[in-house]
Amino acid sequence: MTSKEQVIEVPAPPADARISYGDGEHQFGDLRIPAGPGPYPVAIVIHGGYWRAMRNLEYIGHLAAALTKLGLATWNVEYRRIGHAGGGWPGTFEDVSAAAQHLTKLPYPFDMSCVSAIGHSAGGQLAFCLAKRLPWVKKVITLGGVCDLRKAWERHLGDGVVEQFLNCNIDLCREASPRELLPLGKHQIVMHGTEDDTVPFAMARDYVAAARAAGDNARLVTVEGGDHFDVVLPRFAERIRLYSK
Repeated sequence: MTSKEQVIEVPAPPADARISYGDGEHQFGDLRIPAGPGPYPVAIVIHGGYWRAMRNLEYIGHLAAALTKLGLATWNVEYRRIGHAGGGWPGTFEDVSAAAQHLTKLPYPFDMSCVSAIGHSAGGQLAFCLAKRLPWVKKVITLGGVCDLRKAWERHLGDGVVEQFLNCNIDLCREASPRELLPLGKHQIVMHGTEDDTVPFAMARDYVAAARAAGDNARLVTVEGGDHFDVVLPRFAERIRLYSK
């Protein structure tokens, strides 16, 4: 079974609660709470799928559940995507931002001084943007993340999905592309498989070099031989948990 099959075809462990953060059909998140009294460090988990409605939060629930077993409260968020009314930029990010801010309204002992944004693939772009805009998101961890929208547009990644996401306006890269938001002023961990054929490894390498040149604390974590879905397998949860501290 491939890494993609392991997370797509096998149901994830159930969440402790599914909670709406807005009135829309896709404005909800799956919350998982670790054992013990708290306060709990928090990971805002953002799934990928090239911002398209074809993929939802279920597949990354495996990683969220594994992180919660290791002591992190995880808030696995759903959001409007391309194909939904209001999906694309900025609506997609507005949902993710609203979901993140909804954490402060939930009656759980979260440690809001220790909040990370963890994003896979397109969720990586959203995680970078979240860390840029919310001061209390202290760290961003991307897993096969899209970190340069302009380059992804030029390379026609995802059959031109960035063009769709940005409503055919490449000037929006200035506000939506992590590379063009530098410096973020946050600690960044960029984990990427060398054999990723969905988001090229070179994009992660070049982004980290640019982030460091801009003065950010950024680290490239290379997964040798890893593909696009290897990085979200539960076996990486311990490593990701350590990076989130």
